[in-house]
Amino acid sequence: MPASAPHAAPTKRPISRFSERLLLVWDIAVVLLVAINLALLLFDSLYLIPPLNKAFEALAPGLHHAYQVNVREHFFRIDLCFVAIFILDVLLGWAIAIAQRRYARWFFYPFVHWYDVLGCIPLAGFRLLRVLRVVSLLIRLQRLGVVDVTRWPLYRFYRTYYGVVMEELSDRVAIKLLGDIQHEIAQSEHLTRRVSEEVIQPRKAALVSEIAARLERTIDKSYAENHRQVHRYVSALVARTLEENAELRRLKRLPMGDAVAEGLERSLDDIANRVVHEAIDGLRSPHFHSLLADLVGSGIDAWLRVDKTTDQVTQQVLIDVLELLKQQVAVQRWKLEMDPERTIRERDAARKTVGEQR
Repeated sequence: MPASAPHAAPTKRPISRFSERLLLVWDIAVVLLVAINLALLLFDSLYLIPPLNKAFEALAPGLHHAYQVNVREHFFRIDLCFVAIFILDVLLGWAIAIAQRRYARWFFYPFVHWYDVLGCIPLAGFRLLRVLRVVSLLIRLQRLGVVDVTRWPLYRFYRTYYGVVMEELSDRVAIKLLGDIQHEIAQSEHLTRRVSEEVIQPRKAALVSEIAARLERTIDKSYAENHRQVHRYVSALVARTLEENAELRRLKRLPMGDAVAEGLERSLDDIANRVVHEAIDGLRSPHFHSLLADLVGSGIDAWLRVDKTTDQVTQQVLIDVLELLKQQVAVQRWKLEMDPERTIRERDAARKTVGEQR
């Protein structure tokens, strides 16, 4: 048996159904405890604001006194009780990860779940990380099929406006990038010459070979699929040419002239079709491939001849293409999903304005 790689991730060990249910119950309990702890932290933060504190005391003096005596004066100890449970949860999760060989190294767990570790620190700044613990636990419960977060109104609200924000940001970045590219193209000198010399010329041989091969395959395939039509066309062309020939018309006036003319027509028709067939078969020869490659190479050389006018035309084409891309990127798809008719009207009006400016 070959030795395994020293850094290869170990195989994850499965757990029993009973253990899975037990962990599920524990996860749900931790979610509830974190929710209670966060609610307590939020209420205590509001309690420390003097106007809210006085309003609370005025509305419910008995409850205010009970909270002050039983909770506020012992708040740090109460929070430490929650922290103890959270530390136990981290240690339990770490032990399970080691037992299941979930990560390549046993000490990876605290780094992967850094928000759980830092959230156990009983300081105001780190306590906010306990929100991430709730999110991670909900993701775990979603994966196990216990809850379906996608049906929650809060998730749909987040999903909708997260998509809107990300689309707006990405569109702004893309439009700015395309605008910068347009500016660079407009300011650059001899862009077409550089493309010709630095991009196309080094690959000219490969381009010539590929284009010639494709032309050969196209001609061969077209003839194979349409050879009957080609033969009929050649026969009709020969017949029309012979009918327009004055010498052949005089030949038909002679005795036996019609028979001679018909034989001549059949012979010429057969010769013409054979010539076409042999010419198509000759396309597979190395000589024709070399001839076609020379023609393609000459065409590429003629296409690559660059002057000032070519530079200007190429730059303008590229700038116009990028402008069309900017217009396409600027379309707000989230508006199209919410109000398709209004978005289409706005887009048509924008295109009309751009056309009038041009």
